[in-house]
Amino acid sequence: MSQQPQPERECPECGDSAVSHRDFVRSLGGVALAGGLFSLGGVGPVRSAAAAAPTPASAAETAVKRFYDSLSESQRKEICFPFDHELRKKISANWAITKPTIKDFCNKEQQQYLTEIVKGITSPEGFERFEKQMDDDSGGFDTYHVAVFGKPGSGQFEWELTGRHVTMRADGNTVDGTAFGGPIVYGHGEGDSEKGLPGNVFYYQTQKANEVFKALDGSQRKQALVSKAPREDAVLIQGSGASFPGITVGTLSSDQKDLVASVIKTLLAPYRAEDVDEATAFLKQGGGLDALHMAFYESGDLGKDQEWDIWRIEGPTFVCHFRGSPHVHAYINIGEKS
Repeated sequence: MSQQPQPERECPECGDSAVSHRDFVRSLGGVALAGGLFSLGGVGPVRSAAAAAPTPASAAETAVKRFYDSLSESQRKEICFPFDHELRKKISANWAITKPTIKDFCNKEQQQYLTEIVKGITSPEGFERFEKQMDDDSGGFDTYHVAVFGKPGSGQFEWELTGRHVTMRADGNTVDGTAFGGPIVYGHGEGDSEKGLPGNVFYYQTQKANEVFKALDGSQRKQALVSKAPREDAVLIQGSGASFPGITVGTLSSDQKDLVASVIKTLLAPYRAEDVDEATAFLKQGGGLDALHMAFYESGDLGKDQEWDIWRIEGPTFVCHFRGSPHVHAYINIGEKS
Protein backbone atom coordinates (compact mmCIF):
# COMPACT_ATOMS: atom_id res chain seq x y z
CA MET A 1 0.00 0.00 0.00
CA SER A 2 1.22 3.47 -0.77
CA GLN A 3 1.73 6.00 2.00
CA GLN A 4 0.98 9.62 1.21
CA PRO A 5 1.26 11.75 4.36
CA GLN A 6 -1.81 13.92 4.77
CA PRO A 7 -2.91 16.27 7.53
CA GLU A 8 -5.41 14.49 9.75
CA ARG A 9 -8.89 15.92 9.37
CA GLU A 10 -11.25 16.48 12.24
CA CYS A 11 -14.18 14.14 12.54
CA PRO A 12 -16.53 15.37 15.28
CA GLU A 13 -18.87 12.41 14.85
CA CYS A 14 -16.12 9.81 14.98
CA GLY A 15 -15.71 8.69 18.84
CA ASP A 16 -17.39 -5.88 -7.99
CA SER A 17 -17.37 -9.23 -6.53
CA ALA A 18 -17.01 -12.13 -8.98
CA VAL A 19 -20.64 -13.15 -8.44
CA SER A 20 -23.00 -12.02 -11.20
CA HIS A 21 -26.04 -9.96 -10.26
CA ARG A 22 -28.42 -12.68 -11.44
CA ASP A 23 -26.68 -15.36 -9.35
CA PHE A 24 -26.54 -13.05 -6.35
CA VAL A 25 -30.28 -12.37 -6.45
CA ARG A 26 -30.90 -16.11 -6.74
CA SER A 27 -28.67 -16.92 -3.77
CA LEU A 28 -30.49 -14.37 -1.60
CA GLY A 29 -33.83 -15.93 -2.39
CA GLY A 30 -35.16 -12.72 -3.93
CA VAL A 31 -37.28 -14.85 -6.29
CA ALA A 32 -37.30 -18.30 -4.72
CA LEU A 33 -39.15 -21.59 -4.75
CA ALA A 34 -40.21 -23.93 -1.95
CA GLY A 35 -40.52 -21.33 0.77
CA GLY A 36 -37.00 -19.99 0.32
CA LEU A 37 -35.25 -23.34 0.75
CA PHE A 38 -34.01 -23.52 -2.82
CA SER A 39 -32.61 -21.04 -5.31
CA LEU A 40 -34.50 -20.02 -8.44
CA GLY A 41 -34.88 -22.89 -10.84
CA GLY A 42 -34.26 -25.60 -8.25
CA VAL A 43 -30.49 -25.33 -8.55
CA GLY A 44 -30.18 -26.85 -5.08
CA PRO A 45 -29.92 -25.86 -1.45
CA VAL A 46 -27.80 -22.86 -0.55
CA ARG A 47 -24.66 -23.87 1.36
CA SER A 48 -24.63 -23.39 5.10
CA ALA A 49 -22.76 -20.41 6.50
CA ALA A 50 -20.05 -22.70 7.89
CA ALA A 51 -19.53 -24.40 4.53
CA ALA A 52 -19.36 -21.09 2.69
CA ALA A 53 -16.95 -19.39 5.08
CA PRO A 54 -13.20 -18.79 4.95
CA THR A 55 -10.96 -21.26 6.82
CA PRO A 56 -7.62 -21.08 8.67
CA ALA A 57 -6.09 -22.19 5.36
CA SER A 58 -7.48 -19.20 3.42
CA ALA A 59 -5.01 -16.69 1.99
CA ALA A 60 -5.60 -13.96 4.56
CA GLU A 61 -5.51 -16.35 7.50
CA THR A 62 -2.24 -17.99 6.45
CA ALA A 63 -0.75 -14.49 6.22
CA VAL A 64 -2.10 -13.80 9.73
CA LYS A 65 -0.20 -16.85 11.01
CA ARG A 66 3.02 -15.76 9.28
CA PHE A 67 2.61 -12.31 10.81
CA TYR A 68 1.97 -13.77 14.28
CA ASP A 69 4.94 -16.13 14.02
CA SER A 70 7.21 -13.21 13.05
CA LEU A 71 6.42 -11.21 16.20
CA SER A 72 8.96 -10.96 18.98
CA GLU A 73 7.90 -11.54 22.56
CA SER A 74 7.95 -7.79 23.23
CA GLN A 75 5.75 -7.17 20.18
CA ARG A 76 3.27 -9.83 21.29
CA LYS A 77 2.93 -8.17 24.66
CA GLU A 78 1.77 -4.99 22.91
CA ILE A 79 -0.70 -6.31 20.32
CA CYS A 80 -1.67 -9.91 21.23
CA PHE A 81 -4.52 -10.76 23.58
CA PRO A 82 -6.57 -13.75 24.76
CA PHE A 83 -9.31 -14.63 22.29
CA ASP A 84 -12.15 -13.50 24.58
CA HIS A 85 -10.62 -10.10 25.38
CA GLU A 86 -13.15 -7.25 25.46
CA LEU A 87 -11.24 -5.25 22.84
CA ARG A 88 -12.31 -7.75 20.18
CA LYS A 89 -15.96 -6.85 20.75
CA LYS A 90 -15.65 -3.07 20.54
CA ILE A 91 -16.82 -1.24 17.41
CA SER A 92 -16.29 2.38 16.39
CA ALA A 93 -15.67 4.40 13.25
CA ASN A 94 -12.46 5.84 14.68
CA TRP A 95 -10.33 4.10 17.28
CA ALA A 96 -6.93 2.55 17.90
CA ILE A 97 -7.27 -1.07 19.02
CA THR A 98 -3.62 -0.98 20.16
CA LYS A 99 -1.32 1.94 20.84
CA PRO A 100 1.44 1.54 18.22
CA THR A 101 0.85 2.29 14.56
CA ILE A 102 1.95 -0.19 11.94
CA LYS A 103 4.85 2.01 10.81
CA ASP A 104 6.13 2.49 14.36
CA PHE A 105 5.78 -1.15 15.33
CA CYS A 106 6.38 -3.45 12.36
CA ASN A 107 9.43 -4.11 10.24
CA LYS A 108 9.16 -4.21 6.44
CA GLU A 109 8.55 -7.95 6.33
CA GLN A 110 5.74 -7.68 8.87
CA GLN A 111 4.22 -4.76 6.97
CA GLN A 112 4.21 -6.96 3.86
CA TYR A 113 2.34 -9.68 5.75
CA LEU A 114 -0.22 -7.10 6.83
CA THR A 115 -0.68 -5.92 3.27
CA GLU A 116 -1.22 -9.55 2.23
CA ILE A 117 -3.91 -9.89 4.90
CA VAL A 118 -5.79 -6.80 3.71
CA LYS A 119 -5.54 -7.96 0.10
CA GLY A 120 -6.75 -11.38 1.22
CA ILE A 121 -9.94 -10.11 2.89
CA THR A 122 -10.88 -7.65 0.14
CA SER A 123 -11.75 -7.87 -3.53
CA PRO A 124 -9.36 -6.17 -5.99
CA GLU A 125 -11.84 -3.30 -6.35
CA GLY A 126 -12.29 -3.10 -2.59
CA PHE A 127 -8.55 -3.05 -1.94
CA GLU A 128 -8.18 -0.01 -4.20
CA ARG A 129 -11.02 1.80 -2.44
CA PHE A 130 -9.64 1.09 1.03
CA GLU A 131 -6.14 2.08 -0.04
CA LYS A 132 -7.38 5.50 -1.23
CA GLN A 133 -9.59 5.90 1.85
CA MET A 134 -6.70 5.21 4.24
CA ASP A 135 -4.40 7.58 2.35
CA ASP A 136 -7.02 10.35 2.40
CA ASP A 137 -8.21 9.89 5.97
CA SER A 138 -5.04 9.09 7.87
CA GLY A 139 -1.98 9.40 5.64
CA GLY A 140 -1.75 5.75 4.68
CA PHE A 141 -2.19 2.14 5.71
CA ASP A 142 0.85 2.20 7.98
CA THR A 143 -0.81 4.75 10.31
CA TYR A 144 -3.44 2.18 11.35
CA HIS A 145 -3.37 -0.30 14.25
CA VAL A 146 -3.57 -4.09 14.48
CA ALA A 147 -4.25 -6.71 17.14
CA VAL A 148 -4.29 -10.49 17.27
CA PHE A 149 -6.64 -12.42 19.56
CA GLY A 150 -5.90 -16.06 20.35
CA LYS A 151 -3.20 -18.04 18.55
CA PRO A 152 -3.51 -18.28 14.75
CA GLY A 153 -3.44 -21.88 13.57
CA SER A 154 -4.54 -23.23 16.94
CA GLY A 155 -8.19 -22.99 17.91
CA GLN A 156 -10.04 -19.69 17.86
CA PHE A 157 -8.21 -16.59 16.69
CA GLU A 158 -8.87 -13.25 15.07
CA TRP A 159 -6.76 -10.56 13.46
CA GLU A 160 -8.18 -7.04 13.53
CA LEU A 161 -7.21 -3.71 11.98
CA THR A 162 -8.68 -0.42 13.15
CA GLY A 163 -8.19 3.31 12.71
CA ARG A 164 -10.04 6.19 11.14
CA HIS A 165 -13.04 4.84 9.25
CA VAL A 166 -11.90 1.19 9.18
CA THR A 167 -12.47 -1.99 11.16
CA MET A 168 -11.41 -5.16 9.33
CA ARG A 169 -11.23 -8.73 10.62
CA ALA A 170 -9.86 -12.13 9.60
CA ASP A 171 -10.79 -15.16 11.70
CA GLY A 172 -10.76 -18.25 9.49
CA ASN A 173 -14.35 -18.85 10.62
CA THR A 174 -13.24 -19.63 14.17
CA VAL A 175 -15.66 -17.02 15.56
CA ASP A 176 -18.98 -18.87 15.74
CA GLY A 177 -22.22 -17.59 14.28
CA THR A 178 -21.00 -14.48 12.48
CA ALA A 179 -19.77 -13.40 9.08
CA PHE A 180 -16.58 -11.36 8.75
CA GLY A 181 -15.56 -12.48 12.26
CA GLY A 182 -17.88 -9.85 13.74
CA PRO A 183 -19.12 -6.33 12.94
CA ILE A 184 -17.09 -4.45 10.35
CA VAL A 185 -16.89 -0.70 9.81
CA TYR A 186 -15.85 1.43 6.87
CA GLY A 187 -16.12 5.05 5.81
CA HIS A 188 -14.42 7.99 4.15
CA GLY A 189 -14.11 11.64 5.14
CA GLU A 190 -13.91 13.14 1.65
CA GLY A 191 -16.64 15.60 0.65
CA ASP A 192 -17.57 16.26 4.27
CA SER A 193 -20.98 18.00 4.49
CA GLU A 194 -21.07 18.64 0.74
CA LYS A 195 -23.91 17.51 -1.48
CA GLY A 196 -22.78 14.45 -3.40
CA LEU A 197 -19.70 13.98 -1.15
CA PRO A 198 -17.21 14.80 -3.95
CA GLY A 199 -14.24 12.45 -3.91
CA ASN A 200 -15.84 9.99 -1.51
CA VAL A 201 -15.12 6.39 -2.53
CA PHE A 202 -18.35 5.09 -0.96
CA TYR A 203 -20.87 7.72 -2.10
CA TYR A 204 -21.88 5.41 -4.95
CA GLN A 205 -23.53 3.22 -2.31
CA THR A 206 -25.88 6.08 -1.37
CA GLN A 207 -26.77 6.44 -5.03
CA LYS A 208 -27.45 2.72 -5.33
CA ALA A 209 -29.68 2.69 -2.23
CA ASN A 210 -31.69 5.65 -3.50
CA GLU A 211 -32.54 3.71 -6.65
CA VAL A 212 -34.75 1.63 -4.37
CA PHE A 213 -36.51 4.69 -2.93
CA LYS A 214 -37.11 6.15 -6.40
CA ALA A 215 -38.75 2.87 -7.45
CA LEU A 216 -41.28 3.00 -4.59
CA ASP A 217 -44.80 4.36 -5.03
CA GLY A 218 -46.31 6.98 -2.73
CA SER A 219 -47.66 4.65 -0.06
CA GLN A 220 -44.46 2.59 -0.06
CA ARG A 221 -42.38 5.73 0.44
CA LYS A 222 -44.42 6.62 3.50
CA GLN A 223 -43.59 3.23 4.99
CA ALA A 224 -39.91 3.44 4.07
CA LEU A 225 -39.22 7.02 5.19
CA VAL A 226 -38.46 7.52 8.90
CA SER A 227 -37.85 10.88 10.55
CA LYS A 228 -34.91 10.21 12.87
CA ALA A 229 -32.09 7.72 12.48
CA PRO A 230 -30.91 5.51 15.34
CA ARG A 231 -27.32 5.56 16.55
CA GLU A 232 -25.00 4.51 13.77
CA ASP A 233 -23.42 1.76 15.88
CA ALA A 234 -26.77 0.24 16.91
CA VAL A 235 -26.20 -2.91 14.88
CA LEU A 236 -26.78 -5.81 17.26
CA ILE A 237 -28.39 -8.82 15.60
CA GLN A 238 -32.02 -8.93 16.77
CA GLY A 239 -33.05 -12.36 15.50
CA SER A 240 -36.50 -13.50 14.45
CA GLY A 241 -39.52 -11.91 16.08
CA ALA A 242 -37.94 -8.46 16.35
CA SER A 243 -39.47 -5.36 14.79
CA PHE A 244 -37.44 -3.42 12.25
CA PRO A 245 -37.79 0.10 10.81
CA GLY A 246 -38.92 0.88 7.30
CA ILE A 247 -40.69 -1.08 4.61
CA THR A 248 -40.78 -4.88 4.49
CA VAL A 249 -38.86 -6.08 1.44
CA GLY A 250 -41.20 -9.08 1.18
CA THR A 251 -44.04 -6.71 0.23
CA LEU A 252 -42.15 -5.30 -2.76
CA SER A 253 -42.49 -6.29 -6.40
CA SER A 254 -39.89 -8.58 -7.94
CA ASP A 255 -38.26 -5.64 -9.72
CA GLN A 256 -38.05 -3.68 -6.48
CA LYS A 257 -36.59 -6.71 -4.69
CA ASP A 258 -33.96 -6.95 -7.40
CA LEU A 259 -32.95 -3.37 -6.59
CA VAL A 260 -32.61 -4.20 -2.88
CA ALA A 261 -30.49 -7.22 -3.79
CA SER A 262 -28.27 -4.99 -5.91
CA VAL A 263 -27.74 -2.68 -2.91
CA ILE A 264 -26.62 -5.62 -0.77
CA LYS A 265 -24.35 -6.85 -3.54
CA THR A 266 -22.84 -3.36 -3.71
CA LEU A 267 -22.29 -3.28 0.05
CA LEU A 268 -20.48 -6.63 0.04
CA ALA A 269 -18.52 -6.18 -3.20
CA PRO A 270 -15.41 -4.66 -1.54
CA TYR A 271 -14.80 -7.90 0.39
CA ARG A 272 -13.45 -11.35 -0.53
CA ALA A 273 -15.75 -13.94 -2.05
CA GLU A 274 -15.48 -16.31 0.95
CA ASP A 275 -16.85 -13.68 3.33
CA VAL A 276 -19.54 -12.67 0.83
CA ASP A 277 -20.60 -16.31 0.49
CA GLU A 278 -20.83 -16.71 4.27
CA ALA A 279 -22.75 -13.43 4.64
CA THR A 280 -25.17 -14.52 1.91
CA ALA A 281 -25.71 -17.87 3.63
CA PHE A 282 -26.54 -16.14 6.94
CA LEU A 283 -28.93 -13.81 5.13
CA LYS A 284 -30.63 -16.79 3.54
CA GLN A 285 -30.76 -18.50 6.93
CA GLY A 286 -32.65 -15.48 8.30
CA GLY A 287 -35.35 -15.65 5.64
CA GLY A 288 -33.62 -14.04 2.66
CA LEU A 289 -34.67 -10.77 1.10
CA ASP A 290 -38.30 -11.16 2.14
CA ALA A 291 -37.39 -10.96 5.85
CA LEU A 292 -35.49 -7.70 5.47
CA HIS A 293 -36.69 -4.14 6.05
CA MET A 294 -35.24 -1.03 4.42
CA ALA A 295 -35.50 2.43 5.94
CA PHE A 296 -34.47 5.87 4.71
CA TYR A 297 -34.03 8.72 7.19
CA GLU A 298 -35.07 12.34 6.78
CA SER A 299 -32.40 13.46 9.23
CA GLY A 300 -29.04 14.31 7.70
CA ASP A 301 -30.36 15.05 4.20
CA LEU A 302 -27.39 16.86 2.65
CA GLY A 303 -28.52 19.63 0.32
CA LYS A 304 -32.18 18.99 1.29
CA ASP A 305 -32.54 17.23 -2.07
CA GLN A 306 -34.40 14.14 -0.81
CA GLU A 307 -31.58 11.89 -1.91
CA TRP A 308 -31.51 10.18 1.46
CA ASP A 309 -27.98 10.05 2.84
CA ILE A 310 -28.75 7.89 5.87
CA TRP A 311 -30.38 4.51 5.35
CA ARG A 312 -30.56 1.08 6.90
CA ILE A 313 -31.24 -2.52 5.86
CA GLU A 314 -32.09 -4.91 8.68
CA GLY A 315 -33.50 -8.36 9.29
CA PRO A 316 -33.15 -11.31 11.67
CA THR A 317 -29.54 -12.06 10.66
CA PHE A 318 -28.46 -8.89 8.84
CA VAL A 319 -27.86 -5.25 9.77
CA CYS A 320 -26.32 -2.50 7.67
CA HIS A 321 -26.46 1.06 8.92
CA PHE A 322 -25.14 3.55 6.36
CA ARG A 323 -24.64 7.13 7.51
CA GLY A 324 -23.64 9.24 4.52
CA SER A 325 -23.96 12.62 6.25
CA PRO A 326 -21.77 14.61 6.87
CA HIS A 327 -19.56 11.89 5.35
CA VAL A 328 -19.63 8.11 5.21
CA HIS A 329 -19.68 5.85 8.27
CA ALA A 330 -21.05 2.35 7.58
CA TYR A 331 -21.50 -0.56 9.98
CA ILE A 332 -22.28 -4.10 8.84
CA ASN A 333 -23.13 -6.99 11.17
CA ILE A 334 -24.27 -10.35 9.77
CA GLY A 335 -24.84 -13.56 11.68
CA GLU A 336 -26.91 -15.22 14.36
CA LYS A 337 -28.32 -13.58 17.46
CA SER A 338 -25.91 -14.16 20.34
